[in-house]
Amino acid sequence: MGALQCNSRGGLHPCLDNTEALRHIPTRHYEHRERHCPEESPSCLVPLPQGYRRPVEWPRSRDKIWYKNVPHTKLAVVKGHQNWVKVSGEYLTFPGGGTQFIHGALHYIDFIQRSVRNISWGKRTRVVLDVGCGVASFGGYLFERDVLAMSFAPKDEHEAQVQFALERGIPAISAVMGSQRLPFPSKVFDLIHCARCRVPWHAEGGALLLELNRLLRPGGYFVWSATPVYQKLKDDVEIWRAMMALTKSMCWELVTIRKDRLNSVGAAFFRKPISNECYDSRQQKAPPLCREDDDPDVAWYVSLQSCMHRVPTEASERGSRWPEEWPRRLRTPPHWLNSKLGVYGKPAPDDFTADYEHWKRVVSMSYLAGLGIEWPKVRNAMDMRAVYGGFAAALKDLKIWVMNVVDVDSPETLPIIYERGLFGIYHDWCESFSTYPRTYDLLHADKLFSTLKQRTVNHCKLLPDTNQILSMVFLQVQRDSCGRGGRQDTEAGGKLIVRDEQKVVSEVEDVLRSLHWEVPLTFSMGREGILCAEKSDWRPPETLRSSS
Repeated sequence: MGALQCNSRGGLHPCLDNTEALRHIPTRHYEHRERHCPEESPSCLVPLPQGYRRPVEWPRSRDKIWYKNVPHTKLAVVKGHQNWVKVSGEYLTFPGGGTQFIHGALHYIDFIQRSVRNISWGKRTRVVLDVGCGVASFGGYLFERDVLAMSFAPKDEHEAQVQFALERGIPAISAVMGSQRLPFPSKVFDLIHCARCRVPWHAEGGALLLELNRLLRPGGYFVWSATPVYQKLKDDVEIWRAMMALTKSMCWELVTIRKDRLNSVGAAFFRKPISNECYDSRQQKAPPLCREDDDPDVAWYVSLQSCMHRVPTEASERGSRWPEEWPRRLRTPPHWLNSKLGVYGKPAPDDFTADYEHWKRVVSMSYLAGLGIEWPKVRNAMDMRAVYGGFAAALKDLKIWVMNVVDVDSPETLPIIYERGLFGIYHDWCESFSTYPRTYDLLHADKLFSTLKQRTVNHCKLLPDTNQILSMVFLQVQRDSCGRGGRQDTEAGGKLIVRDEQKVVSEVEDVLRSLHWEVPLTFSMGREGILCAEKSDWRPPETLRSSS
């Protein structure tokens, strides 16, 4: 299979840089920053930046990254005085502050804990959504409190803020709150946070705040740290009044308002109800309750709904009670699995436990010792077919975070992943994943390609004149939207682990070798094959650059 090198923009963000589609997209609800994928995915290789180096290792990367890996200075100019990012010689440095926590993220995180002790970082509160994350320093320092934060920000005029976060080793995705639901199931985040929040929560009938309501667990907190909370300018006062009216109509309890005197900011703490009593007693039924046939977990290209779903109250329902404290929730089958059949055919709790034990065994006996991977150098990982999140769970004691991806046509297991204190995202592997080039140290694909090969999807635009599996491998793994940069002298590149049918693994190996990846290890056990590959820095000659 031949390969071309992308031009300066081709292939970087295929679904966010679709200039042809964007010509016809309105901007009123930020539709121009949502996903608009081209009919055919780019089939070119993203060039490495001149002077690219293997990323700084965690935890040092939280404080500094190589400037030439992400050579953007706009944020340093615009936000330098607020301690977001600074240029320091060969590095971009991140002092740990931000607009709302100039004196350090850890102080701000502890301020939140002191304000509402029931938040209980790292025990009751484990999985957080950080809206409009900037360079994600809040999420980066939450690791100190044993908390995972799914941070997101749009691809906008503040160039590369999410790319900065990922280069630092902090979880983040490019996403925007616009006209569509975010790609997460309902009732999964323990806490949602927004600092210096300029999101118009009160506009359009509160549609965007109602989306947060969909995502927040019953009993979970929304922490709003914004100027309307603590300033008295006319616009701030009007926004605060509108927010108070909206949150009251949504039955959110205003638990407290606190002022952080060191940072001279304040935060309002709202709590989602744990029963339907308030919903049923409202005199004004606005916003309305959602129709009973509206599935709150369906979120892939689904328009925002300006309504609220009822709180689950039956003991057998997901969301009717809080998960076990971390880390017990990692290994405990969710209580609401009891009446269901699992993905692999056993009763769901037994399926969950068997999957957990399977991945603990595979990781400890094979992956950690037998694949030649320097695990201390792995920070950002993606499980491209996560099922129950067993692979991520087995890596708990390493300094690694895992983005668990559940395909939109797969069994609905993403809520289970969140219930056990991990996180993930819905995705359709027929399309580009919304991330920047060179952002993951390791990709893990367990039976992903054989599953895709068996799937009948008319909307999948595959490469011409090749079979399906080769196209899937080329478009979804090697397009460079995920794997870190490759070998430079003795510095290792990003890794790929594939577990699949022997024939599929052989086809994957052929594709990777044609693209000059190192494939130091392949072996088989029964009908299953395993491959471990390492990305190289090879690119086609400059004269073969793609014009797409």
